Amino acid sequence: MRQQASASLNRVVPLLPVCRMMSVARSSVYAARAPKCAAEPRRRGPKTPWCDAALTEAIRAVLTDSPFVGEGYRKVWAKLRFRGIRTSKARVLRLMREAGLLAPSRSGGPRGPRNHDGTIIPEAPNRMWGTDLTATMTLEEGQTAVFVAIDHATAELVGIHAAKRATRYEALEPLRQGVRRHFGTIGEHVASGLVLRHDHGSQYVSDTFQQELTFLGIESSPSFVRAPEGNGCAERVIRTLKEQLLWVRTFATVEELRLALIEWAELYNEQWLIERHGHRTPAQARRDFESVETAMAA
Repeated sequence: MRQQASASLNRVVPLLPVCRMMSVARSSVYAARAPKCAAEPRRRGPKTPWCDAALTEAIRAVLTDSPFVGEGYRKVWAKLRFRGIRTSKARVLRLMREAGLLAPSRSGGPRGPRNHDGTIIPEAPNRMWGTDLTATMTLEEGQTAVFVAIDHATAELVGIHAAKRATRYEALEPLRQGVRRHFGTIGEHVASGLVLRHDHGSQYVSDTFQQELTFLGIESSPSFVRAPEGNGCAERVIRTLKEQLLWVRTFATVEELRLALIEWAELYNEQWLIERHGHRTPAQARRDFESVETAMAA
């Protein structure tokens, strides 16, 4: 435009009066005249062999192969490394955001001061467990209670159960499953040294529940009132359970749900990656703890 002569004035007209006459910003003219970049912009430093398009396809393959839904960019980044694809978390986050592959998330409201400011993660398994319950619907039998018990050190589901009624006796079932599995039997003081974190639900503060804990040798450790982070390990696994099973499948009966919970618990323990364990599974974390204890004992 600037190099063309005006037919009426018979001379080259500067760009500024032309843009004023046409009500167009000069920056728009410069942007239109700028050459288009054929390749994507590259960062300085070492170059990766994976372009954005190829890495996005690798991310899609990871999400497709995963038995879980709604996994975040950190787990995708870890699984890419397992496949020999090394990149940064920030790049995986950017590509997943641009491709619309991030799971929807909720932003929490403002929080007040926290009563629980300590830690509930012990140094080894079978020192602190947590238990809690949630509810779901079955097509034929209506609302059903789901109980879980989890090891705080490994994030491993040690017990899981479903029942029509959320009684104190049903609440004991996942705890008994864990005691049989990791302490060998149900007996007096067989689980001495174990601490159980629970909330103030009527099932957990009942005499029946507390007497069973005393019989097994388990110390009761109720969380602070209105401080769910005090029972955060059980709360977190319940969130995963909802996102991966209860909200994505329907069940006709309580028994069908119970069997599905047992199957899902095994899948979770063997394949769900925990970031604080270096993206290892709960079962791997327990085996590593046990191998260290065996080596120290030898």
